[in-house]
Amino acid sequence: MQIDQTSDGSYLVSTEGVNWTILADDTGVTLVDAGYPGDFSAVLDSMKQLGHGLDSLRAVLVTHAHVDHIGSIPQLLSAVSVPVYTSTEESRHARREYLQQATPLDVARNALLPGMLHWSAHIVAKGALRNVAVPTATGVPLNVPLDVPGNPVPFVLPGHTSGHTCFVVGDVVITGDALCTGHMLSRTTGPQVLPAFFDHDRAQHLSTLSMLATLDTTVMHPGHGPIYRGSLAEAVEKALIEL
Repeated sequence: MQIDQTSDGSYLVSTEGVNWTILADDTGVTLVDAGYPGDFSAVLDSMKQLGHGLDSLRAVLVTHAHVDHIGSIPQLLSAVSVPVYTSTEESRHARREYLQQATPLDVARNALLPGMLHWSAHIVAKGALRNVAVPTATGVPLNVPLDVPGNPVPFVLPGHTSGHTCFVVGDVVITGDALCTGHMLSRTTGPQVLPAFFDHDRAQHLSTLSMLATLDTTVMHPGHGPIYRGSLAEAVEKALIEL
């Protein structure tokens, strides 16, 4: 696990399999995504390393409700009562009113991808096959600051999932899986989109990346891979060229 501070109060926590973000100010902590079920102790440790316990947690935000991003939320909520926010559409996904996630059959069809065996073993060990839901997930207004530590501004970038939600915090954009910089199945680092079988609607995903290109933020917290610093327009252009 690696923790990098990217701005005042914004931290990207990177692990081999997935990332999450911690936003901290004098009112407490907001956690954006929470890894796999098996990442619960790492989530707690990342907060502890920044001087915060569970009593500092004020809210959990969700970019999208895949198991590698909401996996440890139920364990967090069993220890502390905090709201879980995302877009209205993604809140339905988090509550498991429906499921948009790669299936074991999708994985089998892509078994020849480099790194698939290692990635598959890793995610199974992290609890990827568990049924995870967040019944208290709630939709929030878009494009206005949330009243939580860091005051992130949510906006929807659909395609990876129907309600996939990104967050802007000052000069930082938290992109979830809309735009990444690496993955256990990727042989490169730098702006990129994940393999197509991870997307609910690939065409929509690629078309909505243009929304990211309009942002004037210069730091990206991806759901997978290292921090990106630079123009988001250039990042989107590079990711699309690499397809």
